[in-house]
Amino acid sequence: MNPLDFTTIRPDQPHPLLLIAGPCVLENETLTLRIAETIRELTERHQLPYVFKASFDKANRTSGGSKRGPGMAEGLSMLAKVREEFGLPVTTDVHDVQQVSDVAATVDLLQIPAFLCRQTDLLMAAGASGKPVNVKKGQFMAPEDMQYAVDKVRLGGGEVIFLTERGASFGYRNLVVDMRSLPIMRQSAPVIFDGTHSVQMPGGAGGKTGGKREMVPYLVRAALAAGIDGLFLEVHPDPDSSPSDGPNMITPATLESNLPQWLDLYQIGSTAAGSSNAANA
Repeated sequence: MNPLDFTTIRPDQPHPLLLIAGPCVLENETLTLRIAETIRELTERHQLPYVFKASFDKANRTSGGSKRGPGMAEGLSMLAKVREEFGLPVTTDVHDVQQVSDVAATVDLLQIPAFLCRQTDLLMAAGASGKPVNVKKGQFMAPEDMQYAVDKVRLGGGEVIFLTERGASFGYRNLVVDMRSLPIMRQSAPVIFDGTHSVQMPGGAGGKTGGKREMVPYLVRAALAAGIDGLFLEVHPDPDSSPSDGPNMITPATLESNLPQWLDLYQIGSTAAGSSNAANA
């Protein structure tokens, strides 16, 4: 595998759009490999750096009776298979300090869930792992305050850090995206835009989370035009069959049909953001 050099994904220098994508939760090895291969073929055609994403445990489900995933041991085995079969870097969530070392031994990028973005010990442990860390912005967090999450990862020894925007709580069971958050957080770290979690309706489907996947392309276009470093998308060939996040996941076909336009907008947004940074220097 030719490792992805995460240090090249920086707001202050030109780089290809980073794509982090995969199903919300690991289901079985066959489906996992199928999704990874499909997205890899697409990103290879467009010469994009690609990180496969899937969770081994959805620890923050709305209902205690909801399916959570295969667990860490089986899930890490599936992710290792993706790396072995397709030469792809992989990422998954860590939920507590005890998981960090085992997960870091398998994955290339550690993800901190949005609800845990203020957990000092977890952020420092992720930083100490030696792996790049992607911190998802809490739905309750001001973008300015995510600089403190970055600081905590650095206190642990982390050097390569990303911040991911995934919407902010707007009343009950609704999220909105304030596009101002993107340039604000980009002052602290490279910024990823999560186009699928941003259309969630938390707890809005009778004991589970709803969503409006048809809104994903609109938000992605806006974020790319504003200037970002990467996209995070949950992708599944049959979203409605997924045990988690089905209403807000997109299909590979949706990704494929939108990607050319998205890449055009990425070039526009990158140029505009670079001009703005130069003017403010």
